[in-house]
Amino acid sequence: MVSPEIEKSKAHITVEIIEYIPNSVVIKTILKKSTGNISVISFDSGEGLTERTTPFDTFVQIIDGKAEIVISGISNLLNTGQSIVIPAHASSHVKPNGRFKMIQTIIKSGYE
Repeated sequence: MVSPEIEKSKAHITVEIIEYIPNSVVIKTILKKSTGNISVISFDSGEGLTERTTPFDTFVQIIDGKAEIVISGISNLLNTGQSIVIPAHASSHVKPNGRFKMIQTIIKSGYE
């Protein structure tokens, strides 16, 4: 069985874990656990994520390019190296702003 996660105990250049695919959003799992997961995502120009609400806090860090992250109607323009926490139960979406890559960490514990 092939693991969806990246190889452990090996150094990785995060921005190189995933490539841009024309007209696509591509997601690569770094770690997936019952308590949360970490993914790296690439967005081609014009691609984004529709509005959604999750019951968990989500940490987003831009690792290449820039992105507009809208949280509860408030726009946040993030550049490479910048990050933001999307609070649990807040509506959010990712608006297209050219090609970019990001790390997304969802924490599913601590809400008991």
